[in-house]
Amino acid sequence: MYLKISHLTKYLYDNPVTLGIHDFFLIPQNQDFQTVLKSNLLMDPVPKGKSTRRDFIGNSYIQAWFEGETGSLEIKSDILIECHKFNPFAFIVEPEFLKSYNTLKANSFEYPFLIQSLVYPFIHQNSDSSLASAARNTFNQSVDLLDFLVKITAQIHQDWTHLIREEEDIWSPEFTFSQGQGSCRDLAWMEMNMLGVLGLASRFVSGYAYNPELEEGHELHAWLETYLPGAGWIGLDPSLGLLTNELYIPLAFHPNPQLTLPVQGKYGGESNSKLETLVQIEQVKNQSL
Repeated sequence: MYLKISHLTKYLYDNPVTLGIHDFFLIPQNQDFQTVLKSNLLMDPVPKGKSTRRDFIGNSYIQAWFEGETGSLEIKSDILIECHKFNPFAFIVEPEFLKSYNTLKANSFEYPFLIQSLVYPFIHQNSDSSLASAARNTFNQSVDLLDFLVKITAQIHQDWTHLIREEEDIWSPEFTFSQGQGSCRDLAWMEMNMLGVLGLASRFVSGYAYNPELEEGHELHAWLETYLPGAGWIGLDPSLGLLTNELYIPLAFHPNPQLTLPVQGKYGGESNSKLETLVQIEQVKNQSL
């Protein structure tokens, strides 16, 4: 399957501003079951210079720097990607990791000693009693770890209303839990904290998700991945109650959701800004962009 993605981002300023260094996380990250055939990123104003970089987590991004003043910043991304069939359930978790839950007084999973310090920043342990109780109740009603991940992801999809919020902020897990609703990023962040109750490491993912049943209404999407020794990173989408497959195209991964924003930078000057975005995803029959 070939997917053509067009993503327009435009910032409008009340008064002329100077643009600082900007990082654009608009490059599809490498996945074995996807092949990026074309990826073009155009900016207006044209930057004085730009370079492809890689952050601490391993995300590829475009760094750009500008000169002069401008009343707007427009970023146009065009991507053509080939998606190969992928079974999200085709994995085996290390048996020792599965056994570790029963051997701990804290009732949480324990990662292998050699990676414990590495996964620690990815374990989001929220202290909210209602959120923690819900996570443990679902786990206690599950047959095994995979059954728990499937159930809790489906449960959030079923019990929480999915909202489309234009604001760039993310609600706290406690607030999303109490409201019974949230945007895709709110629900992903809440589930990350619910998994953290059991000691499971997770990271936030920003990117695109293609739904062939939609003719329009595509937008940036957010989901999460949890790390299971032996299986690697497993994608979960609480907005749809699914494990992620080849139709999910990640742009950035990070334990901190704020560091997955597609455009990261500052401007100088006395001005307010307005953001406009448009994402179009369509299936095409050939490799022409």
